[in-house]
Amino acid sequence: MATTTVSNLSIAMSRPKVTPSQRFANVGSVVLGGRSKIRSCDTLASVSRVASVQPFQQDSILCAGKFDKIVTKAMSESSSNNQVAGLPIDLKGKRAFIAGVADDNGYGWAIAKSLAAAGAEILVGTWVPALNIFESSLRRGKFDESRKLQDGSLMEIAKVYPLDAVYDSLEDVPEDVKTNKRYAGAKNWTVQEVVESVKKDFGTIDILVHSLANGPEVSKPLSETSRKGYLAAISASSYSYISLLKHFLPIINPGGSSLSLTYIASERIIPGYGGGMSSAKAALESDTKVLAFEAGRKKRIRVNTISAGPLGSRAAKAIGFIDTMIDYSFTNAPLQKELHAEEVGNTAAFLASPFASAITGAVVYVDNGLNAMGVGVDSPVFKDLNIPKDNN
Repeated sequence: MATTTVSNLSIAMSRPKVTPSQRFANVGSVVLGGRSKIRSCDTLASVSRVASVQPFQQDSILCAGKFDKIVTKAMSESSSNNQVAGLPIDLKGKRAFIAGVADDNGYGWAIAKSLAAAGAEILVGTWVPALNIFESSLRRGKFDESRKLQDGSLMEIAKVYPLDAVYDSLEDVPEDVKTNKRYAGAKNWTVQEVVESVKKDFGTIDILVHSLANGPEVSKPLSETSRKGYLAAISASSYSYISLLKHFLPIINPGGSSLSLTYIASERIIPGYGGGMSSAKAALESDTKVLAFEAGRKKRIRVNTISAGPLGSRAAKAIGFIDTMIDYSFTNAPLQKELHAEEVGNTAAFLASPFASAITGAVVYVDNGLNAMGVGVDSPVFKDLNIPKDNN
């Protein structure tokens, strides 16, 4: 059965301290990072999880008829009478669709919060089999602590859509997936159908965020990855972005912004990050440049990707060596500090804002600078060097 997992595949390193308000779900494949709390809900496919047993599973699904129960506008309570000094990011009147949110433990959730705090209305796409749990958790207030914005209000989600970004249209869905009980009762969850639903419900959007990724064989070395596993990683982690942008482009307002999440394994060797995931991330970054040109010329849409550091998510735990990577990052990155999911979220809000009006086709690193390092300074060969350390 082919499914899609949402999550940003970042496997950076740092020692992130994830507070309740910083627990986010990101786009399904491999999000490595901080030590966040792992909930006991095994059935909830985090947007930041690696589906190593099954191919992609996008994080949530919303059955028709249930969507209307989660209604709200994801706007912060700021107003013209409550101005912030300086250059505040203002996204009031903008609408964002974030593909790859199924819980409050990943970068997708963090990005949603930052966009909401800036005033944007939030729509999310959730992996179909995880939808019921995600919706239920929202209604029962399980995410209320994580939904808190800086002004004390709660981030609201205007609507949750079921989404499996591995399939462009209903014709692409295999019969065994259509009849699978995990998809029972759900409809309009392929990329084309979701875009049609968003157009019917809201007309247009201004911001598109791709926070999906998955590699069913991520734990295998690349040389031992099967053709099927490799192509699955490419399909869910990189082509899914092309498909989403292709279908959403007609309803993205001119001057809008599109973002994805990548990981430094696209350009550096990260042992253990296999199954074709490094290839998928490299493809995603290359596609970002080409899509920036095409979308920019067609509708002045800016296209960028964030190369994020680690986040302690279910996806990271699934890989098995996340704690090692976190320690490595903390020891070797230029900034020896905790990496918070909100730092990625805030970068996304900046890139979606008018302040980034001339930035497109870029890979923006949010990893405490680890990407700049050519060697790991914790190696024994450097033991006699006077390597500066952060003593604060």
